[in-house]
Amino acid sequence: MTVEEKSWILYDVANSAFVLIVITTVMPIFFKDVAARGIEASVSTAHWGFANSLAALGVAIMAPLLGALADYRGRKKTFLVLFLGLGVLATLLLALVGEGRWLQCLALYGLARIGFSGTLLFYDAFLVDVTPKNRMDWVSACGYAWGYVGGTAPFVVVVVLIALASPAGGSASIPPWAAKTGFVIAALWWLLFSVPLLKNVRQKHYLPASSHPLRDGLAELAATFRKIRTHRNAFIFLVAYFFYIDGVDTIITMASAFGRDIGLGVNALIPAFLMTQLVAFPFALLYGRLAARFSTRSMLYAGIAVYAGITLIGYFLPAMPTLKAKVVLFWLLAFLVATSMGGIQALSRSFFGRLIPARHAAEFFGFYNIFGKFAAIMGPFLMGLIGRLTGETRYGILAVLLLFAIGAAMLARVDPEAGRAA
Repeated sequence: MTVEEKSWILYDVANSAFVLIVITTVMPIFFKDVAARGIEASVSTAHWGFANSLAALGVAIMAPLLGALADYRGRKKTFLVLFLGLGVLATLLLALVGEGRWLQCLALYGLARIGFSGTLLFYDAFLVDVTPKNRMDWVSACGYAWGYVGGTAPFVVVVVLIALASPAGGSASIPPWAAKTGFVIAALWWLLFSVPLLKNVRQKHYLPASSHPLRDGLAELAATFRKIRTHRNAFIFLVAYFFYIDGVDTIITMASAFGRDIGLGVNALIPAFLMTQLVAFPFALLYGRLAARFSTRSMLYAGIAVYAGITLIGYFLPAMPTLKAKVVLFWLLAFLVATSMGGIQALSRSFFGRLIPARHAAEFFGFYNIFGKFAAIMGPFLMGLIGRLTGETRYGILAVLLLFAIGAAMLARVDPEAGRAA
């Protein structure tokens, strides 16, 4: 594996701490138990869903233009650094949020997510610069796999802090100081492991320099809209991706809030997410290997099927008669998520990378991200809205199942060989 590939993979290690600590586990619990203390559970969950949707909308609106601008020489890294700075700074400021300051908490969290999501646009676009097309599945899978392992290290530190605060292991929540320390650790880890990417990866595919990059970027963007039919398979895949990745992101984003709503304590949630990270590592690599044997699209179908099963089980989870039964079933769901979350995301990225022209990678990945981010708006919004209207968060899960079905149907219409030829 080359230095460029290793450096690119390490950025997944960098941002995975943010995903695990801020998006998935500690932050949602901190928000519900500290920042939104005194607010009804279904209402605070709705606020959490709406905040995630608004952050995704912000990136989705900017993604196509940013992608078009970044295709000029040297711009990918410049934009990546700007969004990295925003994300790290906002994450550090989360440590200053006090009890009951739910609006301030969501505002900083939203900025942090915009920073995180913005870096992914340019990070994904660098895939065509660091490796040839025949290695994209494997390198992309390695990124997610090593990201899960790397993100576990700072998370374990936070778990130890929580354990020290409650030696008996019976705490139902996270001590605020431990959560805030976790936010600082996530930010510093993110910054530290971004250095190899910034130092060693170069933009090899780019458009000629322009004296009017904004004007020409808009022109390039308009041209891509006009010629999208030339890349018909890439476009159809984006529609499929829009639907099925919505379900994936919704389950990952809303899992902790959902777990709190059904009565699960930190001593059940935190170990489950730690297990998810450890199990996800070998399965992400396995998806990369199996894609070479059974095709990338076949493994995407496998991931969609697993997530459809997760959605059905999640709907029935709140009806379990005892807390012990809920904990066991939640752990089963966490294990199933671990088997496919890295694989479906990694193979989606590499599958799309082989359908697009290399020198327009940032622009096309701008569309990839806008479809992904608009999808990330819909799922949490539906769960939040339906939960707010019915008082039962689980009813929103059924809408997610439909999205997986539509995504699978659209994926069947993609012709990978024709797409690569185009």
